[in-house]
Amino acid sequence: MKLLNRVRKDYNRNVENPIHSMNIQPAGTEMSLQMRIIRAVASSTAIETGQPVKELEAFLKAQTSKFQQLSLAAA
Repeated sequence: MKLLNRVRKDYNRNVENPIHSMNIQPAGTEMSLQMRIIRAVASSTAIETGQPVKELEAFLKAQTSKFQQLSLAAA
């Protein structure tokens, strides 16, 4: 329930002032926006391919892919 309330609060804040959605949280207790994107991409890919999420996350963090010159939208 707390997560749902937080999502609603964040959504409402971003709708009211879209600039908030571009803020990157410092790495600490919360994951940065780039790390959340990496986690989301890794988990959805893991569901589709059956590979472990941690393995895919490590691959994305290492940035050793053939598309290394491309950055994520939030970066």
